[in-house]
Amino acid sequence: MITFDGVSKLYEHRTKAVDKLDLHIQENEFFVLIGPSGCGKTTTLKMINRLIDVSEGSIFIDDKKITEYDIHELRWNIGYVLQQIALFPHMTIAENIAIVPELKMWGRKQIQDRVDKLLEMVGLNPAIYRNRKPAELSGGQQQRIGVARALAADPRIILMDEPFSALDPISREKLQNDMLHLKQTINKTIVFVTHDIREALKLGDRICIMKEGKVLQIGSPDEILHHPVNNFVRDFVGIHKPDGRINLEPLVLPLDESDVPLRLPTVVSLAEVLESLSQHEKVVVEKGGKSIGLIDRRRIIEYMASHLDERGYENE
Repeated sequence: MITFDGVSKLYEHRTKAVDKLDLHIQENEFFVLIGPSGCGKTTTLKMINRLIDVSEGSIFIDDKKITEYDIHELRWNIGYVLQQIALFPHMTIAENIAIVPELKMWGRKQIQDRVDKLLEMVGLNPAIYRNRKPAELSGGQQQRIGVARALAADPRIILMDEPFSALDPISREKLQNDMLHLKQTINKTIVFVTHDIREALKLGDRICIMKEGKVLQIGSPDEILHHPVNNFVRDFVGIHKPDGRINLEPLVLPLDESDVPLRLPTVVSLAEVLESLSQHEKVVVEKGGKSIGLIDRRRIIEYMASHLDERGYENE
């Protein structure tokens, strides 16, 4: 879908923001870029839609160089969501969402139907919100409109540059949950920049950890947590040695013992849980000799993520 082939970005005095980047983002994947301040993650994102030009190497979308696309067509077919939502203040919500469809000469009825569908998709009643102005919405609601606007012309690719970092924790968590739902209901390739490792683990199908313009590790949340490639990744993710003991009882899922060969007690070392789940998708938890529920990989990843420190607070 999106391929970086030896991509570098050089600024003044030959300073490299991105250094010989090779990676492939799969179709319909939620791909997260994360790393410390200045690692090149935002530069990498902005090179995809040519907001920043490549200095060396090439970026391909569907095996075609992005420089071979008409730049307006390229950007119309890539949705973009910013931290600074940048809604037009004197336009209604419907008008903000309709900008790209209008540029693409959609019919009026088609645009109205699309606006209403997207408002419903992001949890805002069209009858209430379509004619409001941005100033009448909360920050979380405005960011939902930003997501709807990015989806308006039905692009295959969505770029999201720290879209939730300016929100309060409650709004942020709600929007993260909305994104989890959206990625299950829409077929889009999403490239997402964040400074929050917990957000990356929660949302990403794969996570790319960068440092000084280079990729250190790409992997699923499970792979990043269980198999960090070096001490930098381990420290950045905030992984503690898995020799402490945890109580699994508050974490168990409803019991379904079909094809679950392994069983663990409620209190066990994290290392033993990780080892068990490296071999099986789920494990039965027992208390007093009776099965009380299941633990799966996603549940443990969520637990570990909730106990990590945030890293790299500063923006690039």
